[in-house]
Amino acid sequence: MKIVFAGSPRFAVPTLERLAAEGYEILAVVTQPDRPVGREQQLQPPPVKEAAVRLGLSFFQPEKIKSEESRAFLEKIKPEAVVVVGYGQILPPWLLELPRYGCINLHASLLPAYRGAAPIQWAVVNGETKTGLTTMLMDPGMDTGPIFLQWETEIGPEETAITLAERLSVAGASFIIETLQGLESGKLIPQAQDNSRTSRAPLLKKEHGLIDWNLTATQIFNRVRGFLPWPGAYTSFRGKKLQIWWAKSQQSTPPENTSIPGQLLVSKDELNVVCGGGTALQLLEVQLEGRRRMSAADFLHGSQPKTGEKLQSEF
Repeated sequence: MKIVFAGSPRFAVPTLERLAAEGYEILAVVTQPDRPVGREQQLQPPPVKEAAVRLGLSFFQPEKIKSEESRAFLEKIKPEAVVVVGYGQILPPWLLELPRYGCINLHASLLPAYRGAAPIQWAVVNGETKTGLTTMLMDPGMDTGPIFLQWETEIGPEETAITLAERLSVAGASFIIETLQGLESGKLIPQAQDNSRTSRAPLLKKEHGLIDWNLTATQIFNRVRGFLPWPGAYTSFRGKKLQIWWAKSQQSTPPENTSIPGQLLVSKDELNVVCGGGTALQLLEVQLEGRRRMSAADFLHGSQPKTGEKLQSEF
C-alpha cells in the first residue's frame, strides 16, 4: 500500500517507524513547519521530521495543508491511504476524498469520548480509569468519522499524561498496522460513532494549570499528573508562581482552625495544603519561580513557609 504519513509530535514517531519497518511504501511524510523555541528562538523541527530524516524519507512541511501547493503535491503522488497521527491541522475535503482507502486517523481515546486536541491529558485530569486508542476514517468533523478498531487500557492511579502517552504511542504503532491490514483484506467496515456519548478534550491553555484549591485533593492531584509536562499545575506563593511537580492526596479532614482552601499546614519536613471537601494535598516536589525544582523538604528549609499562609488561585 502506498501511503502518505501526516504527523508532527513525538507521539506519532513509533507509528512512522513501524510503517517503514513493515515495508509500506511511504511516498512522503507531511509534518508541521519548523518553529522557533526557547529564549533564543532557534528553529526546532517537529519530532516526526527528525524521524523522517533518520529513516531517509522525503518530507513536506506546508504552512497550510489547505493550500494549492499542498493539493498539487499530494494529487501528483496519489497516495492510496493517508495515515494521520497528531498532525495538528484540519484536513480539507479534497484531501479526505483523495486516497482510495481514505484518511485513517489514530486517536488517543475511545471515541466518541474525548474528541479534540488533548485526549490523553483530559482523561487523566478527569480521573478516568480507562482509555484507549481508536482508528477511524476521517470526515470533515473534529474526530467524528466512523470507527475501524478500538483498543482499551487502564489508567494507573498515579499514572501521568507523559507515561500514558508513551504507552499509547507504542501500542498505536501496532494498531495502525492492524487497521491497514484489515482495510487491504476488505475485512474492516467502519461503524458510525454514538454521538450521544460525546465528550470533549479541548486544546490546552496555560490557564488550565492554575489550581483552584476549592477542588478536592484528588481532583487537584489529577491535574498535577494530567497537565505534565505542560501547562503544569501551579499556584501563587508570596506573589510568585509555584509549580506543583508531584503531590499526594490526603483524604482526611484538616483541623477546623485551618479549613480554608489553599491554607498551608506545615509540620517538620511535611507540607500539606487544605483543599475542598475536607481534604488535603501533600506537596512532594515543587518549583518556585526563579528557583530549581526541589523536594518539599528543601522548599520548607529554603522558603520557610508557615502554617496559615495561603496559596492563591490568582496572581
